[in-house]
Amino acid sequence: MSNFVKHQFGKRQLKGHPLGLMVVILAWSLAMGWLLSLATSAHSTTPTSEIGTVDVVPVQYQLGKQLYLENCSSCHIALPPQVLPSQTWRNLLEDSQHYGVQIKPLIDPPRTLVWRYLSNFSRTQLKDEATPYRVNSSRYFQALHPQVDLPRPVKVSSCVSCHPSGKNGNFRRLSGEWDVR
Repeated sequence: MSNFVKHQFGKRQLKGHPLGLMVVILAWSLAMGWLLSLATSAHSTTPTSEIGTVDVVPVQYQLGKQLYLENCSSCHIALPPQVLPSQTWRNLLEDSQHYGVQIKPLIDPPRTLVWRYLSNFSRTQLKDEATPYRVNSSRYFQALHPQVDLPRPVKVSSCVSCHPSGKNGNFRRLSGEWDVR
């Protein structure tokens, strides 16, 4: 067949079935949209109520979080890393004097895993800012608790009055007076 005949034959086929072509394109678009929605569906993610901490913790930091909770919550509520700057966490991990109590500091590799978790989820400290060691002197803690009349002094043990699951590291769940869902 010559190019002229092929060209005329191809035009005739498209001219005769434009509705069929549109149906095929529509069906293909719907199928791709459906597949894309399945691939990006939020049904496979962890529900917000089960996340627990302030931020979702990726898999590579889960062991560090677990070690942090095991070591710190054995004596007190393990605060979310977000309430203190990274420098505070670094100093706490390296010091055997922990708020007036002599403790055995973590050694590597657990210390490294905990540090990766804490440093990834904590905040930066301003250059001229003093390193806060108490939550009530942390600007991040205050920013996370706007319009909350906090007790003076703020004690870690009082966190459970608003965060009943705080002992388990879940600071998303609030007591009835604060839960406004």
